[in-house]
Amino acid sequence: MGILEEKIKRKTRVKNLEKIVLGTIATAGLLGVALLAPNALQALKLFGWKPHKRYREVITRSRERLIEHNLLTRDEKGFLRLTPKGETKLRELERREYKLPHPKRWDKKWRLLIFDIPEKRKYLREKIRNTLRAIGFNQLQKSVWVYPYDCEDLIALLKADFKVGKDLLYLVVDEIENSKKLLNLFKLSK
Repeated sequence: MGILEEKIKRKTRVKNLEKIVLGTIATAGLLGVALLAPNALQALKLFGWKPHKRYREVITRSRERLIEHNLLTRDEKGFLRLTPKGETKLRELERREYKLPHPKRWDKKWRLLIFDIPEKRKYLREKIRNTLRAIGFNQLQKSVWVYPYDCEDLIALLKADFKVGKDLLYLVVDEIENSKKLLNLFKLSK
C-alpha cells in the first residue's frame, strides 16, 4: 500500500471513530466507562485487546471532538455523560440501521461469535442478539452468529459494555460448511 493510501486510510479511521462510538452506543446501549474514560485502553486489555500506542490519542481526540460538538459532557466527578443533543443523535442513529464499515476486498475469513448466557440473564441474551442483528451479523444457530469482516475491536467493546467477557467467544475461521447461503446473503464471492 502506498504512502498516500495509508494516510487516507488512517484519516478515514480517525474520522469514523466518532461514528463508530455513537453507532455502538446506539446499537449496544450506553457504553460504560470502558470506552469513554481516560483509562479505556487498560479496561480493554482485560479482554485481550492489545492497543497500538496511537489508539490512546485517537480515542482521546475522538472523545474531545464529541465534547466539542456538545454530544458528551463531563459531570462534577469527571465522568462523561450524554447531553440532550447527544441523546438526539443516538435516537437518530437508532432509527437508521447501523452497519459496520468493511473493506472493499473480503479476506475470505468468517468471524463467528458464540455466546452462552445463563437463563437468569435472558434479557442480556436478547440485547446481544438485537445488537448483533443491527450491526449486520447473521444468525447461524441460536447463539452462533457470523460476519464476514474484521470486527474484533467492536466485539471487545461489546464484551466490556455487556460485561460478558468469558461468555462471549470471537472466532476467525477459514471455512463454514455450506457457506453458499452466507456468501449470497453478504453478497460475497469465494
